[in-house]
Amino acid sequence: MKATLNPPASAGSARTTRIGRRAWLALAGAAAAGIAGLSSGPATAQNLPGNWRLVAPFPPGGPVDSLARLLATGLQERHGGQTVVDNRPGANGNLGIEAVKRAAPDGRTLLVIPAGNLTINPTLLANLPYNVQADFAPIAMLAKAPNLLVAHPGLGARNARELVALAKSRPGTLSYASPGVGSGLHLAGELFQIQTGTEMLHVPYKGTSQALVDVVGGSVPLMFSNLPGVLAQIRSGKLVAIGLTDSTRAPAAPDIPTLAEQGISGVVVPSWYAVLAPAATPPAVVQQLAREFNAQLQQTTTREALAAQGLTLWPMSPAELDAHIRAETATWAQIIRSRKITAQ
Repeated sequence: MKATLNPPASAGSARTTRIGRRAWLALAGAAAAGIAGLSSGPATAQNLPGNWRLVAPFPPGGPVDSLARLLATGLQERHGGQTVVDNRPGANGNLGIEAVKRAAPDGRTLLVIPAGNLTINPTLLANLPYNVQADFAPIAMLAKAPNLLVAHPGLGARNARELVALAKSRPGTLSYASPGVGSGLHLAGELFQIQTGTEMLHVPYKGTSQALVDVVGGSVPLMFSNLPGVLAQIRSGKLVAIGLTDSTRAPAAPDIPTLAEQGISGVVVPSWYAVLAPAATPPAVVQQLAREFNAQLQQTTTREALAAQGLTLWPMSPAELDAHIRAETATWAQIIRSRKITAQ
């Protein structure tokens, strides 16, 4: 069968994967060999199913969709068959997440998902239709995008030390914008205040675009943002880069220091994206998929494609990703509860 990549699904629609003759023969061979043979020995490329459905629970065009298509292209090039990217936007990602939760745990239906749905929403939102630990098996961390704190030039602060001194001299009066209550960038601001002993005023927006317009215009002096979204304004002098909320400097902007370099520890809040499978997926299949994706991400063309979107590779094994999700969930739960943050 010739490998084909389906175009993006329209908002709210679902696409199904057609199983070709070669895939059925492969699956029949696996059945004849016995399920025990798959789980008792190391998985190989031949164990991988011949067709996949990668669910992106957000509309086409964003980083989740782009990463899903990058993985889908790699799967088809390496293994043939047919791979579908299934865009299922709605309910803050819950529609797509539920679709993967209910899917057969055979390694053929996978979820490409951002951090917030895994580590923030379980505490922030009541009555979620999924439980991250109970319903999903982590496979691989895909990539991260650095975030940073930026300021309007009129504020007068050029670095983290100056900003902290200014904030302490004006407690509760400096304001910072975010894309919304409970977003990772909002919580980055809350964490910054905790770590620096400052008190600032949060100004939530319904998305990043208007927040950025107001910060560039000077209506709000501060903002935590994704680096690719503000790099042009920093280069043009419309915004001042205070510091990255990451553990290392960003390849796209090596001249911008981290907050940690400036003496503010513990504010490490990159945006990241991972791939998960239904919880009962056999461990051998999880491990083989993890090796598959990590090998693909190491390819030069893939790394270049990530860099073009402001993303950097952040490899983790399934166990490391599971531990990371649990640790970050615990951190955000403590902050959400202690700061009395509620969804609006």
